[in-house]
Amino acid sequence: MEVLRAEEEWQRAGAYSVRIQGMNRQYHISLRDEFDEHDCDGTKYIVLLDDGYPVATCRFYEVSEDSVVLGRLVVLPEYRGKKLGLRVLDEAEAWIIELGYSEIIIDSRVEAIGFYEKAGYSHIDDTVIKSGDFDCIRMHKIFSER
Repeated sequence: MEVLRAEEEWQRAGAYSVRIQGMNRQYHISLRDEFDEHDCDGTKYIVLLDDGYPVATCRFYEVSEDSVVLGRLVVLPEYRGKKLGLRVLDEAEAWIIELGYSEIIIDSRVEAIGFYEKAGYSHIDDTVIKSGDFDCIRMHKIFSER
């Protein structure tokens, strides 16, 4: 499994491919809803490649000098259950720390809360928020101050 830190458009195409297959097709999310104003220059993506084929991804973008929002973590259905979601998350966290951020914020789908809790994330509060068709809880992970 190869890790790609995608910042250029041709690299981001791998992330988009995973999201189209894993979210657009599986959950019938429109392309307009899956791709938003944060899919642009400045947003960073992790893409896992299996023999050159994109199979998992996530993205993150800055919201303050110290914080980023991480989201759109997707693993293709046929690659689930192999801890690739955790691998993507670990790779993103390493990059985020290298860039000097101290907080990651995630709007976790309710059914994924346990995944993020195991990865060290905690609830900011227990208010359920809507993200498209999904019920989400805002969570975060704080690293030592810069």
